[in-house]
Amino acid sequence: MTRSVLFDTETTGLEPLLGHRMVEIAALELVNDIPTGRHFHRLIDPERDIPDDATRIHGFTLEHLQGQPRFAEIVDELVDFLADGQLIAHNAPFDFGFLDAELALLGRAGLDPSRMVDTLALAKVRFPGLPNSLDALCRRFGIDLSSRAMHNALLDCRLLAEVYVELTGGRQPGLSLTIARPDSRPATSYAPGAARAPRVLVPTEAELAAHAAFLAVIREPLWNA
Repeated sequence: MTRSVLFDTETTGLEPLLGHRMVEIAALELVNDIPTGRHFHRLIDPERDIPDDATRIHGFTLEHLQGQPRFAEIVDELVDFLADGQLIAHNAPFDFGFLDAELALLGRAGLDPSRMVDTLALAKVRFPGLPNSLDALCRRFGIDLSSRAMHNALLDCRLLAEVYVELTGGRQPGLSLTIARPDSRPATSYAPGAARAPRVLVPTEAELAAHAAFLAVIREPLWNA
């Protein structure tokens, strides 16, 4: 099994080098690219003002974040959740940049860039010249956007998880190549070359009569040879 983490951030602005900070982070655990249900989600006190332009995007004001932990208070739990697998995000350099900036403020090493999987880059390769925002991709893949009134890190992660499945081949969760067992014992995964009990199909009298009638109207049917 391959574990990866898909994550999203909301921030006070677009540029961490100008002092902008994170106000929310959410992450979903994926195993073999399918969400397991485990997630990490925190609102964060950014320790600075939140410009109106940012509030219009995600809805957070300083009043909303009063009493929330600072990044330093959640960093250990976050790093443990991210662990060491691939890290997936939409426009990943943006989210990596903010996480790296927050880690640097605490004297910690940044994220390994080799772990980055950017779904925006994947979308641009698959749909060159088309809009590839998260909203646009959800509409293109028929993913329900009715709950997305504003940007929300946890909701965006859940939507992106569906988009990621489509971008990487449209895998079907729940599709399992297993053999059903009549005695209710655990199913055995199918392996090429494994012995399989033949399934005998016995036609009814009505089916045999219909088949005979069908052959009667065919000129020199092979089945009568």
